[in-house]
Amino acid sequence: MADDRDAPQIYLITPPAVELSSFPGILGNVLDAVDVACIRLALASGEEREVSQAADALREVAHARDVALVIERHVQMVERLGLDGVHLTDGPRSVRAARKALGEDAIVGAYCGASRHDGMSAGEAGADYVSFGPVSTTSLGDGTLAEDELFGWWSEMIELPVVAEGGLSAGRVTALAGVTDFFGVGAEIWGEDDPAAALKSLLAGAG
Repeated sequence: MADDRDAPQIYLITPPAVELSSFPGILGNVLDAVDVACIRLALASGEEREVSQAADALREVAHARDVALVIERHVQMVERLGLDGVHLTDGPRSVRAARKALGEDAIVGAYCGASRHDGMSAGEAGADYVSFGPVSTTSLGDGTLAEDELFGWWSEMIELPVVAEGGLSAGRVTALAGVTDFFGVGAEIWGEDDPAAALKSLLAGAG
């Protein structure tokens, strides 16, 4: 995942449940309409067969377009399913073990809520990126907002790429466009009739 703070890239987050008869096609439409850097398979289910089937279907869509696909939490599934890495949800705690298990070429990212300390610790442990959020009121994490000041400080002081996610709106995108590397977009678009158009509208203020 590249670091380019002049133009935040899109990090797409799947819904917590996907309908495999339709979602791969919807995802493909979004990828064809908007340049996406990475996709996170973020299923709520821990059922291995369900996760594996979804990963197989979405990997085909993503890799056909040279887009990386990472999985949330399931480190042990990355290599078996031919995925590009893992997104960890417990801050820096599992980063070192995930890096050791997956090797240097895999993507390892960490959600760090609104904690500058956790973000720095994740980077020191070998994360390729950290994500902070929510950036407005949502159910992400414990609800503590990741303030604009956190992203501003990070963009000035830390080279490690950062993702802003959770509660994005056109206004929040405009406000954060100069201080984040990626926008983590998911729930904001999947409930819309045309997710690709919704994503374009959301990003209109990103510059």
